[in-house]
Amino acid sequence: ELLLDMAGGYSSSKLLLTLDTVKYLARHHTEDQFPFLAVPGNVRQRTTFHATLTRLLLSPGGEDKLGLTFEQFIEPLVTILSQLGGLSPADLRSEQARRPLIGLFRDLRGVASSLHNRRTYSMLFDILHPQHLSLLAKVADTWHDQPDVIISLLRFMQEFCHNKANRVNFDQSSANGILLFRTTSDVVCAYGRRLLATPPPTGGEMEMYKKRYKGIGIALNVLNSALGGNYVCFGVFSLYNDPALDNALDVALQMVLSIPLDDVMAYPKLSKAYYAFVEIIFRSHKRTVMALETSVFMQLLNAIHEGLQASDATLSSLCANTIDHIATFYFANNGKDKPEIHSMNKHLTAQPTLFTSLTATLFNLLLFGSPQNHWAVMRPMLSLMLASENSFTSYKEHLLSTQTPENQALLNEAFAKLLSDVNRSLDSANRDRFTQKLTAFRVASRGFLTL
Repeated sequence: ELLLDMAGGYSSSKLLLTLDTVKYLARHHTEDQFPFLAVPGNVRQRTTFHATLTRLLLSPGGEDKLGLTFEQFIEPLVTILSQLGGLSPADLRSEQARRPLIGLFRDLRGVASSLHNRRTYSMLFDILHPQHLSLLAKVADTWHDQPDVIISLLRFMQEFCHNKANRVNFDQSSANGILLFRTTSDVVCAYGRRLLATPPPTGGEMEMYKKRYKGIGIALNVLNSALGGNYVCFGVFSLYNDPALDNALDVALQMVLSIPLDDVMAYPKLSKAYYAFVEIIFRSHKRTVMALETSVFMQLLNAIHEGLQASDATLSSLCANTIDHIATFYFANNGKDKPEIHSMNKHLTAQPTLFTSLTATLFNLLLFGSPQNHWAVMRPMLSLMLASENSFTSYKEHLLSTQTPENQALLNEAFAKLLSDVNRSLDSANRDRFTQKLTAFRVASRGFLTL
């Protein structure tokens, strides 16, 4: 950790590059030279070790001072990749391959975490593609039931797919973004399908989390990074009948729906991955999610409704954004001849109180909920009111009926102020104006409302 911190400093990193010890480390960074890397309890240190060396190597003048190129530095890892890639599925699953696989993915994750721009990221991608990326899905399929191996693989994929600092940025004529997503899809599908076909483990909550939920959470994070990375034009897949996107969304939805809602809410890391995935598919893949069976669609909406009321502000914010995506889309497209709208109307026919219950929950959270959540729940209120004005009217009448005559007069006045100068549009200026009015409405109403 100290070495990593020193490598991140300007003066200290320059000093480190002049040391013979660091030059030796850069050329000899495998477990053959450093047996401590082979100790199972030190796998996390492997990631830190390679992150540090990669940061030093790619710092200004690093390659010249260390007398080593990035390709030469990573050559030992490429050799292991080649050896593992040539194994049959039976040999790949053997115990002799377990430790090399864990170490390899830990090392690659460390390398990938120190790639902070387009040039350096492309260097690693060009080394891995096309010869070695196919190994990743093979490992996901072969080792799906072994947490130590599969978690190492998925954590590397999560780092490799993460477009931090816009580093995953290929030329316009390059198909690399699509190829990266295909690899991501292959890994998530190989792991997800085998996992879903395996009975849930017995042995209590810890076993369930370790052997199932932890992997699902990281797999969803991998897909979230790829879906939200802005380096893939997803319309290409349906245009050219490529099933990679549909397969990934289908497997991810099956994993999501296989988890009881109580378990989702019980594990913070899992719940964040779960709701981030739900938010992304409602934002960018409406055709897929709207085409679901009504019972499945409502299962997702019930989860959103539950997450909206969570004490964690991150979860409630993700759920509020998801509701905003649904309501905005419905308001903008209702009445148009679109498959998504036809599907949405079918869901609303089967569940006519959907918008009403969401509106009531949002206003109750605004008026009676904890202060840290009220900013999160404000965003979808205007879009929801415009998508279903009857829902807002119903809530207003219900709230008035619970108050004394004096409070009813005050509440009517507060609602009148809330709705004044608000247009039937969702442009930024109107949203901002309505948010300000909601804040004033909340402050005024909480002064006299009775539960």
